[in-house]
Amino acid sequence: MTTPDSADAAPARRWLLDPAPLVESPAYRRFWVSGVAAGVGTQLTAVAIGIQIYAISGSTAAVALVGGFALVPMIVVGLAGGTLVDAFDRRRVLIAASSVAFVAPVGIAALAWAEVDALWPYYAFTTLSSTAGSLVGAARFAIHPRLVPYRLLPAVAALSGLSAGLQTAVGPALAGLLVAAFGFAWTYTIDIGLFLIGFWGILSLPAIPPENPSRPGLGALAEGWRFLRDARNIRTAIALQIATLAFGRSYAILPAVGALVVGGGALSVGLLAAAGAVGVIASGLLSGPLGHVRHHGRAIALATGAQAGFVALLGVLLWFFGARTGRPTDAAPDLVALLALCLVIALAGAADNVAGIFRTTMMQQATPDSMRGRLQGLFTLVLTAGPRVGDVYAGFLAAAAALWVPALLGGALIAGTTAALTRTRPGFRRYDAWEPVP
Repeated sequence: MTTPDSADAAPARRWLLDPAPLVESPAYRRFWVSGVAAGVGTQLTAVAIGIQIYAISGSTAAVALVGGFALVPMIVVGLAGGTLVDAFDRRRVLIAASSVAFVAPVGIAALAWAEVDALWPYYAFTTLSSTAGSLVGAARFAIHPRLVPYRLLPAVAALSGLSAGLQTAVGPALAGLLVAAFGFAWTYTIDIGLFLIGFWGILSLPAIPPENPSRPGLGALAEGWRFLRDARNIRTAIALQIATLAFGRSYAILPAVGALVVGGGALSVGLLAAAGAVGVIASGLLSGPLGHVRHHGRAIALATGAQAGFVALLGVLLWFFGARTGRPTDAAPDLVALLALCLVIALAGAADNVAGIFRTTMMQQATPDSMRGRLQGLFTLVLTAGPRVGDVYAGFLAAAAALWVPALLGGALIAGTTAALTRTRPGFRRYDAWEPVP
């Protein structure tokens, strides 16, 4: 496996985001920019769908089912898709998967223009989008290390975090503005245009066949599972990500928070949904010093523990503001509550992004190219299915108990998981980026 040489291991110190991958690789630059545009559209539609379904049903459980219905097909495609990425030209796989995913925004926009109020067609198209998206994510992860030199992988991880932050900040905020100003149909139509920009970046890629292609099938999938079984450090990092996704998300309850706690309607929901991404962007722009950290396992554990604290604090604030007498309205929102909740969500997002930068770098450095598709197929399953589990957890628990319960309990569960895993995995605590061991 390639390892950094002495020059790479001691890069010049910088305090801000390292833009070198965008400067040195035109293919990566196009891929990154188009990915941001497509991701903004995906997030825009995801938030708008939640607002629309809550407006139709008045139920957080109904909003949670947007993700719940997608779980099983995402599991199937997530497991099988990685074997395709390791067997065929990754550009062609990405084009095929994106073509299938494109059906979803077109279908959702058509439903909105036709003013369809039945919930099941929206569930069907969002399930299609999430399912195809799991294969798109696996292909993108395997492509990144082939577009830049090894020494730039930490910078690529930071740029990936910044991209995710821009997507989840601009998309939800734009959704709130567009839904409030123009309605759902125009909002979904704009997603179609953003998706086409994403296609431009994919089509401009060169051919990217795997270095040692495998044959797709159960045998290749079993080989991927064996690699992950023996990769204790990567497995621990993924387990911590599962905990934060399952217990640290609050998006399914945001429409209810906007209606019952802070007021302000769709605009407040958009701001709350975008707040975490603001923290991601801020931490990404200040990620320069992270490139000098060698012990990535410790860094992941510390950042995840900080995230747990902020998630629990969110629950406390929801309880405090929700218990006050008087209820804010769409016309007269509680700005103090809105700002406080946005700040805590932003801090949780920043901590999650720091953990994600180290986790992505660990996975890309310690995984051979021949296995990256299958590993990311499994991890993309976590990234796509995990939030759906989190939506189901938060939505149903809030419906059964109170809005503040999922966050407060979730913070405690994340903290407990982090403490247990780091205590029982000494190799993870000692992980050295200069001598990466999966």
